[in-house]
Amino acid sequence: MKTFRLIASTVLFLALVTGIFATVLYFKGNMEKKELTDNDRKGTSGQYIKLSLGITHYELDGPDTGKVVILVHGFSVPYYIWDGTYQYLVKQGFRVLRYDMYGRGYSDRPDVIYNEELYETQLADLIKQLHLKTPVNLAGVSFGGGVVTNFTCKHPDLVNKVILIDPVYPFAAPSAPEFYTLFNEATHGDDRANSQLSDFKYPEKHPDWVSKYRIQMQYKGFRNAIVSTRYNYNYNGRQSYTGLNNTHKPVLLIWGMDDHTVPFQYSDSVRSVLKTDFFPIDDAAHLPHIEQADKVNAKILEFLKQ
Repeated sequence: MKTFRLIASTVLFLALVTGIFATVLYFKGNMEKKELTDNDRKGTSGQYIKLSLGITHYELDGPDTGKVVILVHGFSVPYYIWDGTYQYLVKQGFRVLRYDMYGRGYSDRPDVIYNEELYETQLADLIKQLHLKTPVNLAGVSFGGGVVTNFTCKHPDLVNKVILIDPVYPFAAPSAPEFYTLFNEATHGDDRANSQLSDFKYPEKHPDWVSKYRIQMQYKGFRNAIVSTRYNYNYNGRQSYTGLNNTHKPVLLIWGMDDHTVPFQYSDSVRSVLKTDFFPIDDAAHLPHIEQADKVNAKILEFLKQ
Protein backbone atom coordinates (compact mmCIF):
# COMPACT_ATOMS: atom_id res chain seq x y z
CA MET A 1 0.00 0.00 0.00
CA LYS A 2 2.85 2.38 0.84
CA THR A 3 4.47 1.64 -2.49
CA PHE A 4 1.20 2.36 -4.34
CA ARG A 5 0.80 5.66 -2.50
CA LEU A 6 4.37 6.62 -3.31
CA ILE A 7 3.87 5.88 -7.00
CA ALA A 8 0.57 7.76 -7.07
CA SER A 9 2.11 10.76 -5.30
CA THR A 10 5.05 10.76 -7.70
CA VAL A 11 2.77 10.61 -10.74
CA LEU A 12 0.61 13.41 -9.34
CA PHE A 13 3.67 15.53 -8.61
CA LEU A 14 5.09 15.01 -12.09
CA ALA A 15 1.72 15.85 -13.67
CA LEU A 16 1.53 19.03 -11.61
CA VAL A 17 5.07 20.06 -12.54
CA THR A 18 4.39 19.29 -16.21
CA GLY A 19 1.18 21.32 -16.09
CA ILE A 20 2.92 24.29 -14.53
CA PHE A 21 5.78 24.06 -17.03
CA ALA A 22 3.35 23.87 -19.96
CA THR A 23 1.39 26.86 -18.64
CA VAL A 24 4.55 28.92 -18.28
CA LEU A 25 5.62 27.99 -21.81
CA TYR A 26 2.20 28.91 -23.18
CA PHE A 27 1.99 32.36 -21.61
CA LYS A 28 5.63 33.13 -22.34
CA GLY A 29 5.38 32.19 -26.03
CA ASN A 30 1.81 33.22 -26.80
CA MET A 31 1.79 36.27 -29.08
CA GLU A 32 -1.98 36.60 -29.32
CA LYS A 33 -2.66 39.33 -26.79
CA LYS A 34 -5.24 41.50 -28.54
CA GLU A 35 -8.69 41.35 -30.08
CA LEU A 36 -8.73 42.73 -33.63
CA THR A 37 -10.92 45.84 -33.60
CA ASP A 38 -11.92 48.68 -35.91
CA ASN A 39 -9.44 50.84 -34.04
CA ASP A 40 -6.58 48.51 -35.04
CA ARG A 41 -7.67 48.82 -38.66
CA LYS A 42 -7.55 52.62 -38.69
CA GLY A 43 -4.73 53.92 -40.83
CA THR A 44 -4.17 50.64 -42.64
CA SER A 45 -4.08 50.43 -46.42
CA GLY A 46 -6.98 49.04 -48.42
CA GLN A 47 -10.66 48.84 -47.59
CA TYR A 48 -12.99 46.72 -45.47
CA ILE A 49 -16.25 44.98 -46.29
CA LYS A 50 -18.70 42.97 -44.17
CA LEU A 51 -19.27 39.58 -45.76
CA SER A 52 -21.46 36.69 -44.67
CA LEU A 53 -18.82 35.31 -42.30
CA GLY A 54 -17.10 38.49 -41.16
CA ILE A 55 -15.17 41.59 -42.13
CA THR A 56 -12.64 41.16 -44.93
CA HIS A 57 -9.65 43.40 -45.57
CA TYR A 58 -9.14 43.98 -49.28
CA GLU A 59 -7.71 46.33 -51.88
CA LEU A 60 -9.34 46.98 -55.24
CA ASP A 61 -7.95 49.31 -57.87
CA GLY A 62 -7.78 49.82 -61.61
CA PRO A 63 -10.35 51.07 -64.14
CA ASP A 64 -13.93 49.80 -63.89
CA THR A 65 -13.66 48.75 -67.52
CA GLY A 66 -10.53 46.65 -66.94
CA LYS A 67 -10.51 42.87 -66.94
CA VAL A 68 -10.74 41.60 -63.36
CA VAL A 69 -7.80 39.78 -61.77
CA ILE A 70 -8.11 38.42 -58.22
CA LEU A 71 -4.89 37.65 -56.34
CA VAL A 72 -5.17 35.00 -53.61
CA HIS A 73 -2.34 34.76 -51.10
CA GLY A 74 -0.83 31.63 -49.55
CA PHE A 75 -1.31 29.73 -46.31
CA SER A 76 -0.50 32.43 -43.79
CA VAL A 77 1.17 35.52 -45.34
CA PRO A 78 -1.51 38.20 -45.96
CA TYR A 79 -2.20 40.11 -49.15
CA TYR A 80 1.04 42.12 -49.03
CA ILE A 81 2.66 39.02 -50.56
CA TRP A 82 1.25 40.37 -53.85
CA ASP A 83 2.53 43.98 -53.53
CA GLY A 84 4.58 44.15 -56.71
CA THR A 85 2.27 42.13 -58.94
CA TYR A 86 -0.79 44.02 -57.73
CA GLN A 87 0.73 47.40 -58.52
CA TYR A 88 2.07 46.18 -61.88
CA LEU A 89 -1.30 44.84 -63.08
CA VAL A 90 -3.15 47.97 -61.98
CA LYS A 91 -0.72 50.07 -64.04
CA GLN A 92 -1.39 47.78 -67.00
CA GLY A 93 -5.08 48.65 -66.87
CA PHE A 94 -6.54 45.64 -65.08
CA ARG A 95 -9.15 45.81 -62.33
CA VAL A 96 -7.23 44.06 -59.55
CA LEU A 97 -8.46 42.69 -56.23
CA ARG A 98 -6.39 41.24 -53.42
CA TYR A 99 -7.64 40.36 -49.95
CA ASP A 100 -6.72 38.79 -46.62
CA MET A 101 -8.24 35.38 -46.09
CA TYR A 102 -10.22 34.91 -42.88
CA GLY A 103 -7.85 34.50 -39.96
CA ARG A 104 -5.01 36.38 -41.65
CA GLY A 105 -3.89 39.99 -41.84
CA TYR A 106 -6.62 42.41 -40.85
CA SER A 107 -9.58 40.21 -41.80
CA ASP A 108 -11.84 38.76 -39.10
CA ARG A 109 -10.96 35.50 -37.39
CA PRO A 110 -14.36 33.78 -37.14
CA ASP A 111 -14.59 30.92 -34.65
CA VAL A 112 -15.54 28.33 -37.26
CA ILE A 113 -14.02 25.34 -39.02
CA TYR A 114 -11.54 26.53 -41.66
CA ASN A 115 -12.40 24.24 -44.54
CA GLU A 116 -12.90 24.48 -48.30
CA GLU A 117 -16.38 25.94 -47.91
CA LEU A 118 -15.13 28.84 -45.78
CA TYR A 119 -12.55 29.99 -48.35
CA GLU A 120 -14.89 29.42 -51.27
CA THR A 121 -17.63 31.44 -49.59
CA GLN A 122 -15.31 34.35 -48.86
CA LEU A 123 -14.18 34.58 -52.47
CA ALA A 124 -17.70 34.19 -53.87
CA ASP A 125 -18.98 36.86 -51.46
CA LEU A 126 -16.28 39.28 -52.59
CA ILE A 127 -17.09 38.79 -56.27
CA LYS A 128 -20.79 39.34 -55.59
CA GLN A 129 -20.68 42.21 -53.10
CA LEU A 130 -17.97 44.15 -54.93
CA HIS A 131 -19.97 43.76 -58.15
CA LEU A 132 -16.98 42.42 -60.05
CA LYS A 133 -17.42 41.75 -63.74
CA THR A 134 -17.34 38.02 -64.40
CA PRO A 135 -15.77 35.82 -65.54
CA VAL A 136 -12.73 36.84 -63.48
CA ASN A 137 -9.11 35.79 -63.74
CA LEU A 138 -7.78 34.06 -60.63
CA ALA A 139 -4.16 33.91 -59.45
CA GLY A 140 -3.10 31.90 -56.41
CA VAL A 141 0.29 31.43 -54.80
CA SER A 142 1.09 28.30 -52.77
CA PHE A 143 -2.03 27.41 -50.69
CA GLY A 144 -3.84 30.09 -52.66
CA GLY A 145 -3.27 27.91 -55.72
CA GLY A 146 -5.37 25.25 -54.05
CA VAL A 147 -8.08 27.76 -53.18
CA VAL A 148 -8.41 29.08 -56.75
CA THR A 149 -8.27 25.56 -58.16
CA ASN A 150 -11.13 24.35 -55.97
CA PHE A 151 -13.10 27.55 -56.61
CA THR A 152 -12.74 27.19 -60.37
CA CYS A 153 -13.84 23.55 -60.27
CA LYS A 154 -16.97 24.50 -58.33
CA HIS A 155 -17.74 27.78 -60.14
CA PRO A 156 -16.35 27.40 -63.69
CA ASP A 157 -18.84 29.94 -65.00
CA LEU A 158 -17.28 32.65 -62.82
CA VAL A 159 -13.68 32.08 -63.96
CA ASN A 160 -11.89 32.98 -67.18
CA LYS A 161 -8.21 32.08 -66.68
CA VAL A 162 -6.17 30.63 -63.81
CA ILE A 163 -2.61 31.45 -62.72
CA LEU A 164 -0.85 29.10 -60.30
CA ILE A 165 2.43 30.12 -58.66
CA ASP A 166 4.25 27.30 -56.84
CA PRO A 167 0.86 25.84 -55.91
CA VAL A 168 0.26 23.49 -53.00
CA TYR A 169 0.29 19.81 -53.94
CA PRO A 170 0.44 17.62 -50.84
CA PHE A 171 -1.62 19.05 -47.99
CA ALA A 172 -2.18 16.39 -45.34
CA ALA A 173 -3.26 17.01 -41.74
CA PRO A 174 -0.49 16.64 -39.14
CA SER A 175 -0.28 13.26 -37.44
CA ALA A 176 -0.32 14.84 -33.97
CA PRO A 177 -3.64 15.67 -32.25
CA GLU A 178 -4.99 19.15 -33.03
CA PHE A 179 -4.69 20.36 -29.42
CA TYR A 180 -0.98 19.54 -29.50
CA THR A 181 -0.45 21.49 -32.72
CA LEU A 182 -2.31 24.47 -31.25
CA PHE A 183 -0.07 24.35 -28.16
CA ASN A 184 3.05 24.01 -30.30
CA GLU A 185 2.04 27.03 -32.40
CA ALA A 186 1.45 29.04 -29.22
CA THR A 187 4.84 28.21 -27.76
CA HIS A 188 6.83 28.47 -31.00
CA GLY A 189 5.49 31.65 -32.57
CA ASP A 190 9.01 32.91 -33.22
CA ASP A 191 9.77 29.79 -35.22
CA ARG A 192 6.71 30.31 -37.43
CA ALA A 193 7.56 33.96 -38.05
CA ASN A 194 11.23 33.32 -38.77
CA SER A 195 10.49 30.33 -40.99
CA GLN A 196 8.78 32.60 -43.51
CA LEU A 197 12.23 33.56 -44.77
CA SER A 198 12.75 30.01 -46.02
CA ASP A 199 10.38 30.84 -48.89
CA PHE A 200 13.15 32.96 -50.41
CA LYS A 201 16.36 31.91 -52.09
CA TYR A 202 17.92 35.17 -50.91
CA PRO A 203 16.26 35.94 -47.54
CA GLU A 204 18.79 38.67 -46.76
CA LYS A 205 17.13 40.80 -49.44
CA HIS A 206 13.92 40.93 -47.38
CA PRO A 207 14.94 42.20 -43.94
CA ASP A 208 11.46 43.41 -42.96
CA TRP A 209 9.58 40.24 -43.98
CA VAL A 210 9.46 38.69 -40.50
CA SER A 211 8.50 41.90 -38.70
CA LYS A 212 5.61 42.47 -41.14
CA TYR A 213 4.43 38.91 -40.59
CA ARG A 214 4.45 39.27 -36.80
CA ILE A 215 1.85 42.06 -36.86
CA GLN A 216 -1.02 39.67 -37.57
CA MET A 217 0.20 37.24 -34.89
CA GLN A 218 -0.69 39.60 -32.05
CA TYR A 219 -4.44 39.29 -32.76
CA LYS A 220 -6.43 36.43 -31.26
CA GLY A 221 -7.63 33.81 -33.71
CA PHE A 222 -4.68 33.70 -36.09
CA ARG A 223 -3.30 30.51 -34.57
CA ASN A 224 -6.68 28.79 -34.57
CA ALA A 225 -7.22 29.73 -38.22
CA ILE A 226 -4.00 28.22 -39.52
CA VAL A 227 -4.24 25.09 -37.36
CA SER A 228 -7.89 24.52 -38.23
CA THR A 229 -7.00 24.91 -41.91
CA ARG A 230 -4.32 22.25 -41.63
CA TYR A 231 -6.74 19.76 -40.11
CA ASN A 232 -9.91 20.59 -42.04
CA TYR A 233 -8.98 21.76 -45.55
CA ASN A 234 -9.12 18.49 -47.47
CA TYR A 235 -6.90 18.89 -50.51
CA ASN A 236 -5.82 16.14 -52.85
CA GLY A 237 -3.46 17.73 -55.36
CA ARG A 238 -3.78 15.17 -58.11
CA GLN A 239 -7.56 15.01 -57.84
CA SER A 240 -7.98 18.78 -57.69
CA TYR A 241 -5.72 19.53 -60.64
CA THR A 242 -7.43 16.80 -62.65
CA GLY A 243 -10.72 18.55 -61.89
CA LEU A 244 -9.27 21.89 -62.99
CA ASN A 245 -8.12 20.30 -66.23
CA ASN A 246 -11.67 19.14 -66.86
CA THR A 247 -12.92 22.75 -66.76
CA HIS A 248 -10.79 23.47 -69.86
CA LYS A 249 -9.66 26.84 -68.53
CA PRO A 250 -6.37 28.34 -69.75
CA VAL A 251 -3.85 27.79 -66.93
CA LEU A 252 -0.47 29.43 -66.43
CA LEU A 253 1.81 27.47 -64.10
CA ILE A 254 4.81 29.34 -62.68
CA TRP A 255 7.35 27.62 -60.43
CA GLY A 256 10.60 28.71 -58.77
CA MET A 257 13.22 26.09 -59.57
CA ASP A 258 14.85 26.45 -56.14
CA ASP A 259 11.60 26.07 -54.21
CA HIS A 260 11.98 23.95 -51.05
CA THR A 261 8.56 24.77 -49.59
CA VAL A 262 6.66 23.06 -52.42
CA PRO A 263 9.58 21.44 -54.26
CA PHE A 264 9.96 22.05 -57.98
CA GLN A 265 9.53 18.35 -58.85
CA TYR A 266 5.85 18.67 -57.94
CA SER A 267 5.49 20.70 -61.12
CA ASP A 268 5.82 17.40 -62.98
CA SER A 269 3.04 15.91 -60.86
CA VAL A 270 0.75 18.86 -61.61
CA ARG A 271 1.49 18.82 -65.34
CA SER A 272 0.87 15.07 -65.53
CA VAL A 273 -2.86 15.76 -65.03
CA LEU A 274 -3.24 19.45 -65.96
CA LYS A 275 -2.56 21.10 -69.30
CA THR A 276 -0.69 24.33 -68.63
CA ASP A 277 1.45 27.06 -70.05
CA PHE A 278 4.48 26.16 -67.93
CA PHE A 279 6.96 28.84 -66.93
CA PRO A 280 9.83 27.63 -64.69
CA ILE A 281 11.82 30.41 -63.02
CA ASP A 282 15.54 30.04 -62.46
CA ASP A 283 17.25 31.61 -59.43
CA ALA A 284 14.05 31.82 -57.36
CA ALA A 285 12.50 29.79 -54.56
CA HIS A 286 8.85 29.62 -53.39
CA LEU A 287 7.97 33.22 -54.25
CA PRO A 288 9.28 33.78 -57.80
CA HIS A 289 6.85 36.66 -58.39
CA ILE A 290 8.86 38.55 -55.77
CA GLU A 291 12.39 37.29 -56.40
CA GLN A 292 12.12 37.49 -60.20
CA ALA A 293 9.34 40.06 -60.44
CA ASP A 294 10.17 41.44 -63.89
CA LYS A 295 10.14 38.02 -65.57
CA VAL A 296 7.04 36.75 -63.78
CA ASN A 297 4.98 39.93 -64.18
CA ALA A 298 5.77 40.10 -67.88
CA LYS A 299 4.69 36.49 -68.33
CA ILE A 300 1.46 37.04 -66.39
CA LEU A 301 0.68 40.06 -68.56
CA GLU A 302 1.32 38.11 -71.74
CA PHE A 303 -0.92 35.27 -70.53
CA LEU A 304 -3.77 37.55 -69.53
CA LYS A 305 -3.68 39.39 -72.86
CA GLN A 306 -3.72 36.22 -74.98
